[in-house]
Amino acid sequence: MPDVTGPEGTLPRNERVVPAPPTEPVNTLPDAPAELSPSPRRGWPWPRWARALVGLAAVGALAASWFALPVRTVTVSGQRMLSPQRVQALAGAPAGFGWLYYGAWRARGLLDSPWVASAVVTRRFPDRVEITVQERNPAVRWREPGGRVVALSAGGVALPGATGTEKLPLVSGWGPDRLPDALRVLSALRGYNVQSVMYSPSGLTVKLEKGSVWSGDLPSLLKYAGSISMYPNQHISIYPWGVSVQE
Repeated sequence: MPDVTGPEGTLPRNERVVPAPPTEPVNTLPDAPAELSPSPRRGWPWPRWARALVGLAAVGALAASWFALPVRTVTVSGQRMLSPQRVQALAGAPAGFGWLYYGAWRARGLLDSPWVASAVVTRRFPDRVEITVQERNPAVRWREPGGRVVALSAGGVALPGATGTEKLPLVSGWGPDRLPDALRVLSALRGYNVQSVMYSPSGLTVKLEKGSVWSGDLPSLLKYAGSISMYPNQHISIYPWGVSVQE
């Protein structure tokens, strides 16, 4: 028998080349957790009709729990501007809704109203929902650039339909919007019976019941706001370097 020459050289006559068995491809992915590894099927698979019956039974159980525990009583408290019916509608708690399935995802609609600052919704077994609302209060009137006057909360949220706001401080102005600055000034001077705050590019003018305060620098105005009590009924100008008083 002639010699067989392979890649490593010449083999003896009494030996032959045997091809290596094919190898499986190597899995280069990390080992999967045991609970994710497929497990061998045990027993016979359920027939299709049996799986359908199980599905129908689950749907029936859900429907039964819905109709067996509906929301029958909804109580609303804490509201003044919004009606109880409006609060209940915003909270997505109509009579008959499944008590077991009512949750925060439904009550979140309360935050769509600018009047609602916060709310607490409690379920009481077996069929009761209690809604406690904290509303925002009108704190200031703002004359918009177009001339319309709207009521705002202390945080600057517009409150549509607010009534009894005629005596609230009026904020107005021109130039760049300085409404946030005016609201900060009103908060700092809330004990001084502020009548109005007017802003302009040159500063802010606060009109009191008697007297006024002007400043071209908001930090200085907030820093020396206490000077008003030292000079009642005077016209005060506040600068970064001090306070000027006019008779």
